[in-house]
Amino acid sequence: MNIEKILIAFDGSENSHRAVAYTAAMTGPGPERRITVAAIERPPDRDLYPDDASWKAECARRVTHIRAALDAARDRLLTAGIPAARVETRFVESCRSPLREARECSIGTSIALEILRLAEDGGFGTLVVGRRGVSKQEEFLFGSVSTKIIQAAKGLAVWVVA
Repeated sequence: MNIEKILIAFDGSENSHRAVAYTAAMTGPGPERRITVAAIERPPDRDLYPDDASWKAECARRVTHIRAALDAARDRLLTAGIPAARVETRFVESCRSPLREARECSIGTSIALEILRLAEDGGFGTLVVGRRGVSKQEEFLFGSVSTKIIQAAKGLAVWVVA
């Protein structure tokens, strides 16, 4: 575990943007911290679209949106004075994506476990997540990503930003 390596779990939501802002405020341009903002692709269910072309178009639209949001998150960290050499963005494609090009991909069983895998594989000491991106009813029925991360995390600090 490296306490100088921070992973921000990012999905483009308002809560994940707050997590980026909080991390920027807490870390500032100080010590040699390395910050990675990571997003995991969640393609829409194929069955919701009448044909492959419309499904692929929606997948492409979502990928474009999250990549732009990752760029905005990176810019926010740079604006806070964190040197560009210490800020990285990472987009993990879904294994189910029709657009997949990377060798590494998310199998999509649990976003929380995928984020924890990224943290462990990358040797991150701190994981930052937004409090929740689901309604209270959905959180009650299914749980939230942040709740699952808190329950399963071992060997690292977890910052939950509201």
